[in-house]
Amino acid sequence: MAVGTTEMAILIGIAVLFFGAKKIPELARSLGLAKGEYEMAVSEVRNPSEAERDMDRGGVSEEASSESE
Repeated sequence: MAVGTTEMAILIGIAVLFFGAKKIPELARSLGLAKGEYEMAVSEVRNPSEAERDMDRGGVSEEASSESE
């Protein structure tokens, strides 16, 4: 279900009435920062750092683990 132009205008009007015109840019900025932090956290979970991969091997680096085999 897509939001049309009329619905978007009504939502913006309600937001201005509810929060005030000065508060809307602050809310948008906060939402943008929260979205950025969320995306950064998701990328950290999907792509663990080298240190985290080493800890999954018991603190041994990949080179050292391949030498012992």
